[in-house]
Amino acid sequence: MLEVSHLSKVFVSGKNKVKAVDDVSFVVNRGEIVGLLGPNGAGKTTTIKSVLGITRPSAGSIKVGGFDPFAEPSKALSLVAAVLEGSRNIYWRMTTWENIVFFAGIHGVSHKIEKNYFDHLIETFKLVDKRSTEVRQLSQGMKQKVAICCALVKKTPLVFLDEPTVGLDIETSYELRGILKELAATEARTMVVSSHDMAVIQDICQRVIIMSGGRVIADDKIDDLLAVFRSRNYKIAIGKVLDNDVVEHLRKRFNDVEVQLRERKTNITINLPSAGDLYALMDFLREHNIDLETINQQDPDLEKAFVALVRKERERCNGNS
Repeated sequence: MLEVSHLSKVFVSGKNKVKAVDDVSFVVNRGEIVGLLGPNGAGKTTTIKSVLGITRPSAGSIKVGGFDPFAEPSKALSLVAAVLEGSRNIYWRMTTWENIVFFAGIHGVSHKIEKNYFDHLIETFKLVDKRSTEVRQLSQGMKQKVAICCALVKKTPLVFLDEPTVGLDIETSYELRGILKELAATEARTMVVSSHDMAVIQDICQRVIIMSGGRVIADDKIDDLLAVFRSRNYKIAIGKVLDNDVVEHLRKRFNDVEVQLRERKTNITINLPSAGDLYALMDFLREHNIDLETINQQDPDLEKAFVALVRKERERCNGNS
């Protein structure tokens, strides 16, 4: 459904050049829900805007359903819809229904022919009682739902959703996740979801693409990505408060360590890249006469994996500079 090949984008301001996207390549297959992650400045937005034909890349190629969004914009863009800035994309002085009809019309979707589908979306997103309400009178969560409806109503096979759960309470966020998964399954939608909420990505996506510094640093199924970190994370409880100098030595000896000093104990969360590091940790504790209360292996989550990968990439870049 989407093929990005060796994409690069350089922004020029006077004598300064900034490479926002650096040789990015990935493929999104039909029916997939793929997460696009990265810290601020990673190049995610520039990549998305290039796919949508908003930003012309400096190099590389893009195919949406086999069409180039710059050489054949009408064909390529008829296959894709997007929510890039949440509820800022919709018209607040128009009602929920008026927004849906308007944005469908832009893509040539007739509200007379597709009225039943429009009604289906409004019911699915639980907006029935807000059908005739002006958007400006809705809660932030309701506005976000309307914005997503306006993207989905066009019936494009590819949809980009940027921070789809922003502004939603926990209950509504869970509800929206379920709706998106159901729509992807029943309507064979292909979705690319960008979010800082790792729980959302881990819940609804089968695969994740992680960007940092304009490059793709990981592209894998979420389960396979987490499996790499599964045997490395440990949580340790110690029945006393460690001295500051011991904590400093621990942090110098092991790179990825979090230490929480409590009133009468210390909790340590540590990532150990290899099996031998666990023995090294035990030796360190014995050398400093530290007795363990408990040690537990932790199941990793996507947030921890994301942080570790981005940190490793930054260290690599700093080492090469």
